[in-house]
Amino acid sequence: WSHKPVVNEELLQSLPNLEIVASAGVGIDHLDLKLLSSHGIKVSNTPSVVSTDTADLGMALLLASSRRIVEGHQIVVSPNTQHFPADWLGTEVSGATLGIVGMGTIGYKVALRARAFEMKILYHNRKQRNKEEEGAVGAIYCKKIDDLLQQSDFVLLSVNLTPQTRKLIGRRELELMKPTATLINISRGLVVDQDALVEALQNRVIKAAALDVTYPEPLPR
Repeated sequence: WSHKPVVNEELLQSLPNLEIVASAGVGIDHLDLKLLSSHGIKVSNTPSVVSTDTADLGMALLLASSRRIVEGHQIVVSPNTQHFPADWLGTEVSGATLGIVGMGTIGYKVALRARAFEMKILYHNRKQRNKEEEGAVGAIYCKKIDDLLQQSDFVLLSVNLTPQTRKLIGRRELELMKPTATLINISRGLVVDQDALVEALQNRVIKAAALDVTYPEPLPR
């Protein structure tokens, strides 16, 4: 979970017979692939093994943030609660627009779940899905991420962490989103400029964020 031992030059020098580094999960952004390759060491991962679970979690975060479940729980268990606020209804999910950034295996499974909630689905991806796949979930392709950000009530990030996706969502992208929108991140913490996100939430540039991932993990208290 915490990527220990760290696979660095010192470790590799101490393991002259090492042939493979096997990493649990799909992400390999925590490994120095050039270093491993220079030692002739292979790398394996486990793609798709948690795709369904991650899609479930993405939908859970969407529902929890829209219906304010965590906040509601805190009010219920607080010894100081005397009454419930009258405006505690949250945001309607049915009929809302979900923008999925990264329509790979996980992103597509989120779309399948969102379809059952009668959501309108937009997606941005390096490559457009075929018409049959789009039709199965009613998804509409946005060639430009800006178009997706401007139209979505919920923006869900499901991309691999690469140099191109590092801080993919920053101040400019957050300002393109609706002030009533929620950002959901189930990819990697570094896909979002965290300082820009905090600022956007404090200034009510967007309404909310639901995060499975942060940088670092866990966050300082």
